[in-house]
Amino acid sequence: MSSTSPKAPPTTQEILDKSLKRALGGGFAGALAMGINVGTLMWMRTTINYQLRHGGGTMDAFRTLYSQGGIGRFYRGVGPALIQGPMSRFGDTAANTGVLALMESYESTKNLPVGAKTLCASVAAALWRIFLMPVDTTKTIMQVEGKEGFPALVKKVKVGGPTVLYHGALAASSATLVGHYPWFFTYNYLQERIPKQDSGIKKLARNGIIGFCSSVVSDTCSNSIRVVKVYKQSHTEGVTYVQAVRDVIAKDGLVGLFGRGLKTKIMANGMQGLMFSVLWKLSKDFVKSGWREGSRIKPEKGVLCIFSVSRTRTAGRGVL
Repeated sequence: MSSTSPKAPPTTQEILDKSLKRALGGGFAGALAMGINVGTLMWMRTTINYQLRHGGGTMDAFRTLYSQGGIGRFYRGVGPALIQGPMSRFGDTAANTGVLALMESYESTKNLPVGAKTLCASVAAALWRIFLMPVDTTKTIMQVEGKEGFPALVKKVKVGGPTVLYHGALAASSATLVGHYPWFFTYNYLQERIPKQDSGIKKLARNGIIGFCSSVVSDTCSNSIRVVKVYKQSHTEGVTYVQAVRDVIAKDGLVGLFGRGLKTKIMANGMQGLMFSVLWKLSKDFVKSGWREGSRIKPEKGVLCIFSVSRTRTAGRGVL
């Protein structure tokens, strides 16, 4: 009676190939979902960044921005946002999916706690955000300063050189690490603890709730760092991190440092988290299904989510 030989462990190359494949699948789905979010929630993100820089309540910021140019004022920086938003989420998602797949493939790391695995993914995501800083800086200063933003940035670059585009990079990477870790830790933890649902509506509701909870935890943990990041990044003159902290505290106290724009951000990121979580799971499942010619995710039980993709296209056409 012949015995079945044990399956040979995967080689390092096979593990890396598998991780890359899963990372690109999750990353594309994340970028697709974020692209939709940028178009629908840009006005809220502009309000948040204005609050992070100047302080004030949600309605005060909203009225000030509207007085500076109407609805169009809320979409200052939409060009860089359409680049930075999807690419940022691509990096976040690819880091989470790829690193987790890589660690699951090794016996020495597959049984590590979810928190340890997520921390490794967070470090990878933070490094990706530094790469995107020039785009993020351009977007942020245009959101905060309006039509004067881009000329002010050009002036800063002429005076301080290209490194000006990386102002706030340390805070940005720190905020990404502090924000990404609790987001995906909460996301991964709840994915394991909350029973999975098979039906369309229940499945979407489950993913939406998980996304919202993840966003609230992430925002609360990282808000003070983002206040400093936006202040330094969008200041028309160069300021140090210490001076940025002092300026914020001098104007609004510690409440301002930790709470500027937080209520608006929780509301916006809650909506964004709901949309991203639901769209990511749907589009990720679709990407994994094989890119069939003319394939389509059809509306199910009143949920409209259509992605029509062919083999010759590199992106889906989404209607939400």
